[in-house]
Amino acid sequence: MTTILRATAIACAGGLLLSMAGSPQQAQQNQPPAQQQTQQQQTAVPTIRVTATEVILPVTVTDDKGRFIDNLEQKDFRILDEGRVQRIKFFSHDPRQPTVIGFLVDMSNNSTIHWQNYKDAVKEMVWGLLPNDKNYTGYLISFSTTAELLVNTTWDPDKLTAQVDRMKPGGGAALFDAVKRACTDRQLIPGEPYQPRRIIVVFGNGHDSASEYTIDQVIELAQQKLVTIYGVSTAAYGMEDPDRDQLEKLATTTGGRVWYPLDNPYSEVSGFLSQPSDEGNYALHVGTGGYAAAINSAIYKAVGALEGEITTQYILRYQPEFDAVSANKDKHRIKVEIPTLPPGSYKVLTRPDYYPNRIGQ
Repeated sequence: MTTILRATAIACAGGLLLSMAGSPQQAQQNQPPAQQQTQQQQTAVPTIRVTATEVILPVTVTDDKGRFIDNLEQKDFRILDEGRVQRIKFFSHDPRQPTVIGFLVDMSNNSTIHWQNYKDAVKEMVWGLLPNDKNYTGYLISFSTTAELLVNTTWDPDKLTAQVDRMKPGGGAALFDAVKRACTDRQLIPGEPYQPRRIIVVFGNGHDSASEYTIDQVIELAQQKLVTIYGVSTAAYGMEDPDRDQLEKLATTTGGRVWYPLDNPYSEVSGFLSQPSDEGNYALHVGTGGYAAAINSAIYKAVGALEGEITTQYILRYQPEFDAVSANKDKHRIKVEIPTLPPGSYKVLTRPDYYPNRIGQ
């Protein structure tokens, strides 16, 4: 008898709840259409929206002379998302931060002149950023007329460097397709893009002559995937570089930067512009040991600077909170400030924006 009474009580309670759930709908049906519309609008418009995912911000801070500032703490940073201050949920300044690094190497005709130097530089960077530790993984993509994934994601640097030794320049340049492949067509590591985070390093001059995708398409894709793009330019000194802006755009829109080791390999050479010669004011002559040494030195300085930046950045994460107006925006602007430092005494390098509804997809 007790069981029957309990079941009856539950059924009655369920019926009461259904009746209560239906009452507002019946009442609303009896209201004038204008009043119904007003109530629906009031119900549909939120005042605050919080997303379920986090935004990751690799941040580089330098002083007004370009020197790294590496003694900051979480309390020194302020993040603004569409002008609204955000609460930092994660902060790290670990000198060896877990990363997945895509090495994208230009194998077009543009790389022929200094390929031997850049080949060695690529290998040195692979060994430097993949120290035989499973927390640090990388993959290799070459691009000429097509973009090809030569080595899938691995923690073993020798697999990448062995493949670099087999590469030979020649053909067109499908840079944008290579970026697309790096974002979508390789094996993922559990925890991406937060632990480990995603980085692409482009060895090339920004030229593209063979891609199916446009630069704007792959920038949007990289931003959605929370990828930071860096560049080591292969543009030779004294040569016209019409594609410089493209490499810069890939980097700056994703929070990275570009190094130009061959911009002027003579700048630190004694006698530059003071020893005229038939081929111009070059104290170093192409084909000589001094010229090769200057080229090597410039490339390795760029590689060292890039390694230093990647491995010593501040990593900030926050879960976005914004108002109803910003909630309708497909793309959000980000600003990182250091209130504890005097204005104008520092520079922050990080991603300028992101897509709030497609983070890390």
